[in-house]
Amino acid sequence: MKTPHRLSASRRAVIGASASVLAAGPSRAAVQTRPDKGSAAVAEAKAILERYQSFGDKAAGGPGDEAFGAWLEGELGGLGYACARQGYDVPAYEGQAVLTAGAARAELIPQASVVPTAAGGVTAPLYVVGTGRAGPGIAILVLPYARWSSVVGVVARRVQGVLDGGASAVVIVTTGPTGEALALNAPPDKAPFDRPVAVLAPKDAEPFLKAAEAGASANLRMDGRAFRRPAFNVTARLERGASKTLMISTPRSGWFACAGERGSGMAAFVMLARWAARAPLPVDVVLVANSGHEYENLGGEHVLRDFAPPPAATALWLHLGANVAARDWHERGAILSPLPSADPQRFMLASAELLPIARAAFAGQPGLEAPYAADPAIAGGELRNVLAAGYKPAIGIFGAHRYHHARADDLRCVEPALVPPVVDGFIQIITAIVGKGA
Repeated sequence: MKTPHRLSASRRAVIGASASVLAAGPSRAAVQTRPDKGSAAVAEAKAILERYQSFGDKAAGGPGDEAFGAWLEGELGGLGYACARQGYDVPAYEGQAVLTAGAARAELIPQASVVPTAAGGVTAPLYVVGTGRAGPGIAILVLPYARWSSVVGVVARRVQGVLDGGASAVVIVTTGPTGEALALNAPPDKAPFDRPVAVLAPKDAEPFLKAAEAGASANLRMDGRAFRRPAFNVTARLERGASKTLMISTPRSGWFACAGERGSGMAAFVMLARWAARAPLPVDVVLVANSGHEYENLGGEHVLRDFAPPPAATALWLHLGANVAARDWHERGAILSPLPSADPQRFMLASAELLPIARAAFAGQPGLEAPYAADPAIAGGELRNVLAAGYKPAIGIFGAHRYHHARADDLRCVEPALVPPVVDGFIQIITAIVGKGA
């Protein structure tokens, strides 16, 4: 990519990130599944992944989330679990989010909970944060390179600082390994900001950075409808008259199709549910598949508050968070090439008594082979909430693969053969902790 000799620091950061991705998103190159003696398990994982993908976007309370939840109820009910729904409401937005400056135009991701613009949008001077300009206008905030996932914390502080400086609206550039715009999780109860905020893909940012350098104006149009809608957790119980319960939980919803982020965990969840229904485990089995994950683990909080058994009555809590088994990629300049191995940016946390067996059960699985001691201070996603509530023994996975929270997180981001080893590892954990009879 040719660039002018003199670039601002913000433009250099964005252009550098954009150079490492394909314009069309993940490579469509075929990757052969490695020969595996568990070919039936690989086929099972593939079928679940494809089913999850078929429901489209999984935004909490949206059509895809609800449809997959209904499918999951049917699947679990057919295995003998008694299913129920735990309902609540979540933020939502319907409408466009577009940034234009002269001939440049880009689709944005509206930052939840959305504060819409007035009809026709905000038209104002465009400037880049950190270049000495501030005040009224549409501010472009270029984040440093990372796998971004939430507005809470550092991003919120930076955005609020820009708004406190007088900006009319803020456009966040989520600089990261793919050049894609990344949706950012948000608080469930109110909008994090009082003015319009949206996310721009690094690969689309260059013309707007040029426009800002030239002192041009831009229009941010995000004049759709912000509202709240119902969502639900799927809960399923297999009563065996036992004194203790095995809990298996996973988030179900996500901003887009979420094949790698959510789908690989959902495949493991369904496979474990099928195994637990057959296994002579000396415990009751409770499964929860939560919506509302994008809103700082809202569904998981409802489970802990109103549904889960007390810690003393829980034999083991197993949580399948994000990036359970998404694939890794080679980065070669402007090309991302898919690999059959797992993205190692997945983390396992386990109670102290589980660490030795977890190391053995997940040996050779990138990322999972080095579990950390369970600590809510270092946990991510809903696992943090479970640990903070005092559940132990507990074990879980969380992480962020390259296309985490991107629209391009589809079936190209998963490899079915990566799911069964995770399932097998957890079966070893459950068998060792809950009872040898499994």
